[in-house]
Amino acid sequence: MAGISAAAVKSLREKTGLPMMECKKALSEAGGDEDGAIRWLRENGAAIASKRSDRVTEFGRFGVYADVEKGVGAMVELKCESASVVQLDDFIALSDDMAKVLAEGPGAATAEELLAQPSTIKPGQTLGEVRDDLFNRVREVFNIGRMIRIDGSAGGYSHNSSTVAGVLIEVEGGDNETAKDVSMHIAAMRPSALTVEELDPKVVENERSILTEAARNEGKPEKIIEKMVEGRLRNFYAESVLLEQPFVKDDKQTVGAYAKSKGMTVKRFVHWSLGEEPSAEG
Repeated sequence: MAGISAAAVKSLREKTGLPMMECKKALSEAGGDEDGAIRWLRENGAAIASKRSDRVTEFGRFGVYADVEKGVGAMVELKCESASVVQLDDFIALSDDMAKVLAEGPGAATAEELLAQPSTIKPGQTLGEVRDDLFNRVREVFNIGRMIRIDGSAGGYSHNSSTVAGVLIEVEGGDNETAKDVSMHIAAMRPSALTVEELDPKVVENERSILTEAARNEGKPEKIIEKMVEGRLRNFYAESVLLEQPFVKDDKQTVGAYAKSKGMTVKRFVHWSLGEEPSAEG
């Protein structure tokens, strides 16, 4: 390792965030060439990551990028091994960058296709290289889970507090603030469907049967039971259907009414929670 200057080691450390001794070893392996040392570090890290690929990644967050005016939207689930890593600024930035690239780029059908595309936060690097550099610093496996892109006006929200959830909605009209409000409502209230018509008919019939039996047990006459049940079903819809739910920021109006007042039509939504399958989609 003789001949490697302290200044060269310091420069490589500033670029990679890795320990001094590891940077010195990389420079030695690369004959003092900084670019070669960076390649060596990535290749060495990739080899280590490959050996750890079977590790469980049960923590993570959802990167969300959406813009009503630009007409783009995407959500990417980035998973890691421990809860502490989820809070790292670099991990948050990477997940958001993945979502932005997926939304604004050519699209990707697989994680590998997405990782091969250029990062927007690290010029000259691919998303895969940014991920590998982060692995070298924290030595945790990162996996891309679910990902989705909307080719149209979209809004979104990533919730990373008591639960980890991501929401992406496709809309027509409105603005980013309104779309985010609706997305936050979805994360909080977890609707099952966008409209009454999109509810699973079996679920509705089961609820109708339960309400009918309850009315009979109350001794209600058969001739009014049907009307009673339909009335009580409206309460069920208000709990399960996005556009029928009372809006969390103003429960005197429904989400549908709020969106309409802002000139927005919600066309569909995707709500994912970390570790939950399948997702809710309306």
